[in-house]
Amino acid sequence: MKMADELGLDLVEISAKADPPVCKIIDYQKYLYQQKKKAKEMKSNSAKIVIKEIRFGPNTDEHDFQFKLKHAMEFLQEGSKVKASVFFKGRSILYSDQGEKLLLRFAVELEEYGRAEQMPKLEGKRMIMMIAPVKKK
Repeated sequence: MKMADELGLDLVEISAKADPPVCKIIDYQKYLYQQKKKAKEMKSNSAKIVIKEIRFGPNTDEHDFQFKLKHAMEFLQEGSKVKASVFFKGRSILYSDQGEKLLLRFAVELEEYGRAEQMPKLEGKRMIMMIAPVKKK
């Protein structure tokens, strides 16, 4: 303790159970600051998942499909997940099989850019499908 006082630092107990107890002379405030800095850096390095949504109608035309497909390819190459959904209005819910075919075709077209994380699933008036980007080698 006398050595720590002379240096103007703190005496920190590392292992209390050891015989004799192990202590270290450090600047405790500086140590806490470095720990916070490390934690912040680890958090900033963690992957942030972005989900982009693409909406279709059950009778989406070929040109519109290709246009949205191109956007989905760009999103997947960025590393974002794509949430493709078909929105049914009024009686168009009768064409839910058509919407499912559309989403499955969408997934097949995007096979080299992403893989289907969730198959088409009907939730109320919407049929939703998730596509995750493929990891680059």
